[in-house]
Amino acid sequence: MTTTNYLKTTLLLGAMTGLILLCGGLLGGRVGILLALVLAAAMNFGSYWFSDRIVLARYRAKPVLESDAPRLHAMLERLCARAELPKPKLYLLPERAPNAFATGRNPRNAAVAVTAGMLETMDQAEVEGIIAHELAHIKNRDILISSVAATIAGAITLLATFARFGALFGGFGGRDERGGGLLGMVAMAIFAPIAALVIQMAVSRSREYAADAGGAHIAGNPYGLARALEKLGRSSGRVPLSASPATSHMFIVAPLSVSGLGNLFRTHPPIEERVRRLLGR
Repeated sequence: MTTTNYLKTTLLLGAMTGLILLCGGLLGGRVGILLALVLAAAMNFGSYWFSDRIVLARYRAKPVLESDAPRLHAMLERLCARAELPKPKLYLLPERAPNAFATGRNPRNAAVAVTAGMLETMDQAEVEGIIAHELAHIKNRDILISSVAATIAGAITLLATFARFGALFGGFGGRDERGGGLLGMVAMAIFAPIAALVIQMAVSRSREYAADAGGAHIAGNPYGLARALEKLGRSSGRVPLSASPATSHMFIVAPLSVSGLGNLFRTHPPIEERVRRLLGR
Protein backbone atom coordinates (compact mmCIF):
# COMPACT_ATOMS: atom_id res chain seq x y z
CA MET A 1 0.00 0.00 0.00
CA THR A 2 1.28 3.48 -0.83
CA THR A 3 1.97 5.86 2.05
CA THR A 4 -0.92 8.13 0.96
CA ASN A 5 -3.45 5.31 0.86
CA TYR A 6 -2.16 3.92 4.16
CA LEU A 7 -2.67 7.33 5.76
CA LYS A 8 -6.15 7.69 4.23
CA THR A 9 -7.18 4.25 5.49
CA THR A 10 -5.89 5.03 8.99
CA LEU A 11 -7.73 8.37 9.03
CA LEU A 12 -10.96 6.74 7.83
CA LEU A 13 -10.81 4.08 10.52
CA GLY A 14 -10.06 6.76 13.13
CA ALA A 15 -12.95 8.91 11.93
CA MET A 16 -15.27 5.93 12.06
CA THR A 17 -14.20 5.15 15.63
CA GLY A 18 -14.82 8.74 16.73
CA LEU A 19 -18.21 8.92 15.03
CA ILE A 20 -19.37 5.60 16.47
CA LEU A 21 -18.31 6.73 19.97
CA LEU A 22 -20.19 10.00 19.52
CA CYS A 23 -23.30 8.16 18.34
CA GLY A 24 -22.99 5.71 21.24
CA GLY A 25 -22.90 8.60 23.67
CA LEU A 26 -25.97 10.20 22.11
CA LEU A 27 -27.88 6.94 22.08
CA GLY A 28 -26.91 5.59 25.52
CA GLY A 29 -24.62 7.91 27.46
CA ARG A 30 -21.67 6.25 29.24
CA VAL A 31 -23.06 2.76 28.67
CA GLY A 32 -23.53 3.63 25.01
CA ILE A 33 -19.91 4.78 24.73
CA LEU A 34 -18.66 1.49 26.21
CA LEU A 35 -20.81 -0.50 23.81
CA ALA A 36 -19.65 1.76 20.98
CA LEU A 37 -16.00 0.99 21.86
CA VAL A 38 -16.70 -2.71 21.35
CA LEU A 39 -18.55 -1.99 18.11
CA ALA A 40 -15.76 0.28 16.83
CA ALA A 41 -13.12 -2.36 17.51
CA ALA A 42 -15.18 -4.96 15.66
CA MET A 43 -15.84 -2.58 12.75
CA ASN A 44 -12.16 -1.63 12.41
CA PHE A 45 -11.15 -5.29 12.33
CA GLY A 46 -13.97 -6.23 9.97
CA SER A 47 -13.39 -3.28 7.62
CA TYR A 48 -9.77 -4.23 7.06
CA TRP A 49 -10.16 -7.99 6.71
CA PHE A 50 -13.70 -8.52 5.40
CA SER A 51 -14.86 -5.34 3.63
CA ASP A 52 -14.44 -7.01 0.22
CA ARG A 53 -16.65 -9.95 1.23
CA ILE A 54 -19.26 -7.58 2.65
CA VAL A 55 -19.45 -5.61 -0.60
CA LEU A 56 -19.57 -8.73 -2.80
CA ALA A 57 -22.32 -10.23 -0.62
CA ARG A 58 -24.26 -6.96 -0.81
CA TYR A 59 -24.53 -7.38 -4.59
CA ARG A 60 -25.11 -11.15 -4.54
CA ALA A 61 -21.90 -11.63 -6.55
CA LYS A 62 -21.19 -15.17 -7.74
CA PRO A 63 -17.72 -16.54 -8.62
CA VAL A 64 -17.12 -16.99 -12.35
CA LEU A 65 -15.45 -20.35 -12.94
CA GLU A 66 -12.90 -20.72 -15.71
CA SER A 67 -14.98 -23.51 -17.23
CA ASP A 68 -17.98 -21.17 -17.46
CA ALA A 69 -16.15 -18.27 -19.17
CA PRO A 70 -12.80 -19.47 -20.59
CA ARG A 71 -12.38 -16.46 -22.93
CA LEU A 72 -13.01 -13.98 -20.13
CA HIS A 73 -10.52 -15.75 -17.88
CA ALA A 74 -7.96 -15.87 -20.70
CA MET A 75 -8.40 -12.12 -21.19
CA LEU A 76 -7.94 -11.53 -17.46
CA GLU A 77 -4.79 -13.65 -17.37
CA ARG A 78 -3.33 -11.80 -20.36
CA LEU A 79 -4.02 -8.40 -18.82
CA CYS A 80 -2.61 -9.48 -15.45
CA ALA A 81 0.60 -10.59 -17.17
CA ARG A 82 0.91 -7.14 -18.77
CA ALA A 83 0.21 -5.44 -15.44
CA GLU A 84 2.56 -7.79 -13.53
CA LEU A 85 -0.23 -8.64 -11.10
CA PRO A 86 -1.44 -11.92 -9.61
CA LYS A 87 -4.74 -12.99 -11.13
CA PRO A 88 -7.67 -11.70 -9.01
CA LYS A 89 -10.84 -13.66 -8.40
CA LEU A 90 -13.60 -12.97 -10.90
CA TYR A 91 -17.23 -12.38 -9.88
CA LEU A 92 -20.50 -11.77 -11.71
CA LEU A 93 -23.22 -9.44 -10.44
CA PRO A 94 -26.78 -10.32 -11.55
CA GLU A 95 -27.50 -6.78 -12.76
CA ARG A 96 -28.74 -5.61 -16.17
CA ALA A 97 -26.92 -2.29 -15.91
CA PRO A 98 -23.37 -2.43 -17.33
CA ASN A 99 -20.79 -1.66 -14.64
CA ALA A 100 -17.83 -3.13 -12.74
CA PHE A 101 -15.66 -2.65 -9.66
CA ALA A 102 -12.59 -4.09 -7.95
CA THR A 103 -12.27 -4.86 -4.26
CA GLY A 104 -9.89 -6.51 -1.77
CA ARG A 105 -7.22 -5.46 0.71
CA ASN A 106 -4.17 -5.95 -1.55
CA PRO A 107 -3.23 -7.33 -5.00
CA ARG A 108 -2.87 -10.87 -3.63
CA ASN A 109 -6.36 -10.76 -2.14
CA ALA A 110 -8.25 -8.92 -4.88
CA ALA A 111 -11.42 -9.49 -6.85
CA VAL A 112 -12.90 -7.99 -10.00
CA ALA A 113 -16.70 -7.96 -10.24
CA VAL A 114 -18.56 -7.30 -13.49
CA THR A 115 -22.28 -7.11 -14.15
CA ALA A 116 -24.15 -9.41 -16.51
CA GLY A 117 -25.24 -6.29 -18.40
CA MET A 118 -21.65 -5.30 -19.03
CA LEU A 119 -20.82 -8.63 -20.66
CA GLU A 120 -23.98 -8.45 -22.78
CA THR A 121 -23.56 -4.90 -24.09
CA MET A 122 -19.79 -4.45 -24.47
CA ASP A 123 -17.58 -5.83 -27.23
CA GLN A 124 -14.27 -7.56 -26.49
CA ALA A 125 -12.13 -4.41 -26.67
CA GLU A 126 -14.52 -2.55 -24.37
CA VAL A 127 -14.62 -5.38 -21.81
CA GLU A 128 -10.82 -5.51 -21.96
CA GLY A 129 -10.63 -1.76 -21.30
CA ILE A 130 -12.96 -1.98 -18.30
CA ILE A 131 -11.10 -4.92 -16.75
CA ALA A 132 -7.78 -3.17 -17.39
CA HIS A 133 -9.15 -0.11 -15.55
CA GLU A 134 -10.04 -2.27 -12.55
CA LEU A 135 -6.60 -3.92 -12.62
CA ALA A 136 -5.09 -0.42 -12.55
CA HIS A 137 -7.05 0.24 -9.34
CA ILE A 138 -5.57 -2.96 -7.91
CA LYS A 139 -2.06 -2.02 -9.04
CA ASN A 140 -2.44 1.50 -7.61
CA ARG A 141 -3.62 0.01 -4.28
CA ASP A 142 -6.91 1.87 -4.39
CA ILE A 143 -9.04 -1.13 -3.57
CA LEU A 144 -8.59 -1.30 0.21
CA ILE A 145 -9.56 2.29 0.83
CA SER A 146 -12.55 1.97 -1.51
CA SER A 147 -13.76 -1.16 0.30
CA VAL A 148 -13.20 0.35 3.75
CA ALA A 149 -15.02 3.55 2.74
CA ALA A 150 -17.99 1.47 1.58
CA THR A 151 -18.17 -0.40 4.89
CA ILE A 152 -17.86 2.80 6.92
CA ALA A 153 -20.49 4.66 4.91
CA GLY A 154 -22.88 1.73 5.34
CA ALA A 155 -22.31 1.68 9.11
CA ILE A 156 -22.92 5.43 9.37
CA THR A 157 -26.13 5.12 7.36
CA LEU A 158 -27.31 2.39 9.75
CA LEU A 159 -26.55 4.59 12.77
CA ALA A 160 -28.52 7.42 11.19
CA THR A 161 -31.48 5.07 10.78
CA PHE A 162 -31.33 4.18 14.48
CA ALA A 163 -31.20 7.88 15.31
CA ARG A 164 -34.26 8.62 13.20
CA PHE A 165 -36.24 5.92 15.01
CA GLY A 166 -34.97 7.27 18.32
CA ALA A 167 -36.07 10.79 17.41
CA LEU A 168 -39.51 9.56 16.35
CA PHE A 169 -40.04 7.82 19.69
CA GLY A 170 -38.60 10.57 21.85
CA GLY A 171 -34.99 9.37 22.12
CA PHE A 172 -33.44 6.43 23.90
CA GLY A 173 -32.77 8.22 27.13
CA GLY A 174 -32.49 11.53 28.89
CA ARG A 175 -29.52 13.82 29.07
CA ASP A 176 -26.18 13.64 30.85
CA GLU A 177 -25.29 10.05 31.69
CA ARG A 178 -28.08 8.44 29.72
CA GLY A 179 -27.58 10.12 26.36
CA GLY A 180 -27.99 13.25 24.30
CA GLY A 181 -31.77 13.39 24.39
CA LEU A 182 -34.12 14.17 21.52
CA LEU A 183 -32.00 17.00 20.11
CA GLY A 184 -29.00 14.68 19.94
CA MET A 185 -31.07 12.10 18.05
CA VAL A 186 -32.27 14.70 15.55
CA ALA A 187 -28.75 16.06 15.05
CA MET A 188 -27.34 12.60 14.45
CA ALA A 189 -30.14 11.70 12.03
CA ILE A 190 -29.35 14.84 10.00
CA PHE A 191 -25.56 14.94 10.09
CA ALA A 192 -24.60 11.25 10.01
CA PRO A 193 -25.62 10.83 6.33
CA ILE A 194 -23.65 13.98 5.50
CA ALA A 195 -20.64 12.44 7.26
CA ALA A 196 -21.07 9.35 5.08
CA LEU A 197 -20.94 11.53 1.97
CA VAL A 198 -17.81 13.28 3.22
CA ILE A 199 -16.16 9.91 3.81
CA GLN A 200 -16.93 8.96 0.22
CA MET A 201 -15.39 12.22 -0.94
CA ALA A 202 -12.21 11.19 0.90
CA VAL A 203 -11.85 8.65 -1.90
CA SER A 204 -10.45 11.21 -4.34
CA ARG A 205 -11.94 11.60 -7.82
CA SER A 206 -8.38 11.81 -9.12
CA ARG A 207 -7.96 8.06 -8.62
CA GLU A 208 -10.37 7.49 -11.52
CA TYR A 209 -8.17 9.51 -13.88
CA ALA A 210 -5.14 7.53 -12.74
CA ALA A 211 -6.97 4.22 -13.20
CA ASP A 212 -8.13 5.28 -16.67
CA ALA A 213 -4.57 6.08 -17.70
CA GLY A 214 -3.26 2.89 -16.10
CA GLY A 215 -6.01 0.84 -17.74
CA ALA A 216 -5.16 2.24 -21.18
CA HIS A 217 -1.51 1.31 -20.60
CA ILE A 218 -2.38 -2.23 -19.49
CA ALA A 219 -4.78 -2.76 -22.42
CA GLY A 220 -2.25 -1.37 -24.89
CA ASN A 221 -4.48 1.46 -26.16
CA PRO A 222 -7.14 3.85 -24.80
CA TYR A 223 -9.86 3.28 -27.38
CA GLY A 224 -11.69 0.30 -25.93
CA LEU A 225 -11.93 1.93 -22.50
CA ALA A 226 -12.99 5.27 -24.01
CA ARG A 227 -15.82 3.64 -25.97
CA ALA A 228 -16.84 1.66 -22.88
CA LEU A 229 -16.98 4.81 -20.75
CA GLU A 230 -19.19 6.52 -23.33
CA LYS A 231 -21.54 3.52 -23.37
CA LEU A 232 -21.57 3.38 -19.57
CA GLY A 233 -22.33 7.10 -19.40
CA ARG A 234 -25.32 6.71 -21.72
CA SER A 235 -26.75 3.76 -19.78
CA SER A 236 -26.11 5.16 -16.28
CA GLY A 237 -29.42 6.23 -14.79
CA ARG A 238 -31.36 4.76 -17.75
CA VAL A 239 -30.80 1.13 -16.79
CA PRO A 240 -31.27 0.82 -13.00
CA LEU A 241 -28.63 -0.79 -10.81
CA SER A 242 -29.61 -1.66 -7.24
CA ALA A 243 -26.62 0.19 -5.79
CA SER A 244 -26.49 1.90 -2.42
CA PRO A 245 -24.95 5.36 -1.90
CA ALA A 246 -22.45 3.73 0.48
CA THR A 247 -20.84 1.69 -2.33
CA SER A 248 -21.50 3.78 -5.45
CA HIS A 249 -17.94 5.18 -5.43
CA MET A 250 -16.51 1.70 -6.09
CA PHE A 251 -17.98 1.30 -9.59
CA ILE A 252 -16.18 2.37 -12.77
CA VAL A 253 -18.98 4.90 -13.35
CA ALA A 254 -21.42 6.18 -10.73
CA PRO A 255 -24.54 3.96 -10.76
CA LEU A 256 -26.60 6.69 -9.07
CA SER A 257 -27.42 9.88 -10.95
CA VAL A 258 -26.96 13.19 -9.14
CA SER A 259 -28.03 16.74 -9.93
CA GLY A 260 -28.06 20.16 -8.33
CA LEU A 261 -26.29 20.25 -4.97
CA GLY A 262 -25.61 16.53 -5.33
CA ASN A 263 -22.86 17.42 -7.81
CA LEU A 264 -20.84 18.77 -4.88
CA PHE A 265 -20.56 15.19 -3.57
CA ARG A 266 -19.88 13.40 -6.86
CA THR A 267 -17.43 10.55 -6.35
CA HIS A 268 -16.58 10.29 -10.08
CA PRO A 269 -15.34 12.92 -12.52
CA PRO A 270 -17.50 13.63 -15.60
CA ILE A 271 -17.41 10.92 -18.29
CA GLU A 272 -16.70 13.52 -21.00
CA GLU A 273 -13.58 14.72 -19.19
CA ARG A 274 -12.37 11.16 -18.60
CA VAL A 275 -12.73 10.34 -22.30
CA ARG A 276 -11.06 13.61 -23.30
CA ARG A 277 -8.05 12.87 -21.12
CA LEU A 278 -7.84 9.27 -22.31
CA LEU A 279 -7.77 10.30 -25.97
CA GLY A 280 -5.53 13.32 -25.35
CA ARG A 281 -8.00 15.80 -26.78
